[in-house]
Formats: sequence, structure tokens, C-alpha cells
Amino acid sequence: MPKDYCAARPISTLVDTNLTAWDQDYRLRGRLWGSSAKGMPDLPENARILELGCGDGKTLAALAGSGRKVAALDVSLQALQLCRSVSPVAALILADACRLPFKQESFDIVFAFHVAGHLLLPGRHALAREVSRVLSSGGSLFFREFCVEDMRAGQGMETEPGTFRRGRGILTHYFTKGEVEALFCGLLPAIVGTHRWNLRVKGENMLRSEIEATFLKI
Repeated sequence: MPKDYCAARPISTLVDTNLTAWDQDYRLRGRLWGSSAKGMPDLPENARILELGCGDGKTLAALAGSGRKVAALDVSLQALQLCRSVSPVAALILADACRLPFKQESFDIVFAFHVAGHLLLPGRHALAREVSRVLSSGGSLFFREFCVEDMRAGQGMETEPGTFRRGRGILTHYFTKGEVEALFCGLLPAIVGTHRWNLRVKGENMLRSEIEATFLKI
């Protein structure tokens, strides 16, 4: 294991069933996204930033900047290896978002883009508790997940209400706005909205939809 991929705490059983599927997916398909995430918030240059579920580096590519201390975490070593080419200076950490290896109030900003939705309900609750714990007072959580309106909602084998297993075994949960607010009830919701766009598939416009939210720790 490359020495900068530090696994500080054991991976919990909450993500064990997903780990093999994610490693296989990244190994077979590589880095799918050649660009960085769109619609990113303005960030202070000296902010301490944590990205949960960094995947192949799409969001991480947009976080690189002078003076920013960025830590990016994922349960997949394959994902972290892809991220290293995106950001040679970020701290890459092999760990579980349900059991973060950081002290209380370690970060000013946490990004959780399309990570909670790949967990079952106990894992989502554990992630929310950990986010609240590691955020500093006055800190912000930026959240994105697919919502129940999305074209893929309902596809695959339902493993729990609103959660489906598709393809190579990866889970996806589709959220409502109320569900997101309830999940992070320990934080103050500043913005909780729905972003919609059309995706052209075989000549048809298909709806993609995700919940975008900003929460504050007061």
C-alpha cells in the first residue's frame, strides 16, 4: 500500500458489502470523469477541507487551490490511486466515512457528494453523526445525492425502502428533501433544494435529479 494512503481505523461492517463492488468498478472502468465538479461553492483559501467518498477525483479536482488543506477519504484503494493523479498534494486516506479517523472539530468544511447514498440506513446515520463531530463550530457541510425523481430511482433490486442494488452490486439510495434535513438534524439547514437536468438517452430526454444542500454547525 502506498504510504500516503493511511488506513487509520478499520473499515466497518456497514460498508463491507460495498467495498468489493467499488474496487472492481474502479479497476475495470478507471477514471470516468475527465473534468471537475460543477457548481462548487466559494471556499476560503485557508480552510481545512475534508471530502468524504472522493471516488475517482471529480470533486477533488475542483478543491485544489493555494493554501487549502484538503483531506480526501474513500474505502476503495483503487479510487485513491486514481485520485493521486488528480491532486498530488491532498492527503489521501483509506478509511470509512462511518468511522472517521479524526479528532472532534478537525475541519471547517466537509464535502459529502454521492457518498451517503451508497450506504444503508445505519451507515447513513453513522456518517451524519461523524460529520457533525468533525466539523468545527461555524463550519459547513456541502451535500449532494440523487433524489426520488431521478431517472434511475426504482431500478434494480430494492434492499431497503428507496435503496437499490444495480449493475456490479453498488447500492444507491434516492432521497427526499425532508429525508436529507432529518438525516443532518444536528446541523442547521441553510439551503436544501433540488437540481434537475435532462440527459439525452437513445434520443429521449431523461430526468436526472439530485438534492443539493448546505448545512451549518452552530
